[in-house]
Amino acid sequence: MDLFQKCSNFTLAREAQRQGYYPYFQPISESADTEVVIHGRRIIMVGSNNYLGLTHHPKVVEAAQAAISRYGSGCTGSRFLNGTLDLHEQLEERLARFMRTEAALVFSTGYQTNLGTIAGLVGRDDVVITDKLDHASIVDGCHMAFGEWMRFKHNDLEDLRKTLEKIDGEGGRLIVVDGVFSMEGDIAPLPQIVKLAKEFDCRLMVDDAHSIGVLGARGAGTAEHFGLEKEVDIVMGTFSKSFASIGGFIAGPELVIHYLKHNSRPLIFSASMPPASVATVLAALEIIENEPDRRARLWANARRMLKEFRSLGFDTGVTETPIIPVIVGNNELTFRFWKRLFEEGVFTNPVVSPAVPENASRLRTSYMATHTDAHLDFVLEKFRKVGREAGLIG
Repeated sequence: MDLFQKCSNFTLAREAQRQGYYPYFQPISESADTEVVIHGRRIIMVGSNNYLGLTHHPKVVEAAQAAISRYGSGCTGSRFLNGTLDLHEQLEERLARFMRTEAALVFSTGYQTNLGTIAGLVGRDDVVITDKLDHASIVDGCHMAFGEWMRFKHNDLEDLRKTLEKIDGEGGRLIVVDGVFSMEGDIAPLPQIVKLAKEFDCRLMVDDAHSIGVLGARGAGTAEHFGLEKEVDIVMGTFSKSFASIGGFIAGPELVIHYLKHNSRPLIFSASMPPASVATVLAALEIIENEPDRRARLWANARRMLKEFRSLGFDTGVTETPIIPVIVGNNELTFRFWKRLFEEGVFTNPVVSPAVPENASRLRTSYMATHTDAHLDFVLEKFRKVGREAGLIG
């Protein structure tokens, strides 16, 4: 068979485009955090991971512009060779202090961070154990690793125990979980996972992509939220959420970071984060540390929306964070619901099977510290209207 035959056979997206229900790759021509312009129409954004609303913060924008003036537009090389700036090292030192770890290492994307860390650490005689709903970058990191890969049911501690009991051999063991799960909005039961990790002599890695800036008294993520900062071995974070940029990092013991610097292929063979992106993260980190009211506003918005959605009769699943899914059911109805909300001026993210289980397709909504009461009133009004049209609520 011709290699490209699979491309000819893939017709699902084109069919959705013809029918007017294709929701992806929508081109944003203008953005102001909570509002975007698409096809000339201003739309309320409740599909972004910009939790603290920092992408347009004056200090963040100013820092990015100053970095371009000083360092240029890019590094044109990997961290390993010519692509390390003093800015990268400054950011790594700041992140290590913020996360209360010995060291940190910055990657070009969050996706590469998980690939580079898992594949870099898990060798042929080792085992990596993951939650079945962990992010795709964790899944792909496990595929890249040479060790054995085992999975347990989502947040099911008994199944995790059974999985750990099946492990044979004397190799290393690494449990990897999301701190906050991106499609469900729930939090990993970290205290119990920590206990199991110790009982079965495992190292523990937490992906805090959706947790840093959101959870914890200082915004340092899931471990801080549970008071377990000294109990988690390594923490992964991304810069494309609360940090309003792009990139990622791993934080942990200095010996682990040193090892990854010399053994992580995604780090060694990728061009480094551009100067403007690094400067953006440094500015965002300063705001996270000095403006806790932003996090308080984020949580006030999230709690209000969760309460209102449930009062209207929507199924929001098990969420307990600013990620609030509205579970619709089948794929077709989800796309129709998305389109009507889009027409009414609300941007959401449709998530359908196989990305989620059959009959659990949903609209993923997420909230920012910068959403005003007027924004949220508008979103609720449109969800009420379209939800009744679709027969999802009474």
